[in-house]
Amino acid sequence: MMNTLNIDFQKTALVIIDLQKGIVPIDQSGQVVPNAKKLVDEFRKHNGFISFVNVAFHDGADALKPQTDEPAQGGSGEMPADWAEFVPEIGVQDGDYTVTKRQWGAFFGTDLDLQLRRRGIDTIVLCGIATNIGVESTAREAFQLGYQQIFITDAMSTFSDEEHEATLRFIFPRIGKSRTTEEFLEQVK
Repeated sequence: MMNTLNIDFQKTALVIIDLQKGIVPIDQSGQVVPNAKKLVDEFRKHNGFISFVNVAFHDGADALKPQTDEPAQGGSGEMPADWAEFVPEIGVQDGDYTVTKRQWGAFFGTDLDLQLRRRGIDTIVLCGIATNIGVESTAREAFQLGYQQIFITDAMSTFSDEEHEATLRFIFPRIGKSRTTEEFLEQVK
């Protein structure tokens, strides 16, 4: 049974993870950006707070380099100059709050928590790419910081359906509520 969402846009933020030129091609469905844009439009309509998050590195020396059994997905090496730029379709505007993170999660090493708390925000609506990396890491951090969360499942994607479904099935139900874009928009009318 799906609980009703009681959204107070003055206490709820939309946090969009890594919808940037170098990462959006991971989305095989082609639905993440259009669905995220619907959320952006809804939050703008209600004067809600939106945080556009990207990942970038100063010179590569500041990137995490763990010793792993498998190579990082997405490759390595030099990134194109526009790799970290937000895709224009998402509609970032002058004056919007943007966060550049240097690791998977959007809270560690950024002022995202400070910006949300000073605005009295206690709930985040989360979407982006990759479901099991940037989105899930941010969700886990938000959970530990005490935020209520709503995950927009068709406004996120990752490298495989298996990875996407594992996060949706085993992690998100323990730390928040999951909705599709249409379910969310219908419940906030």
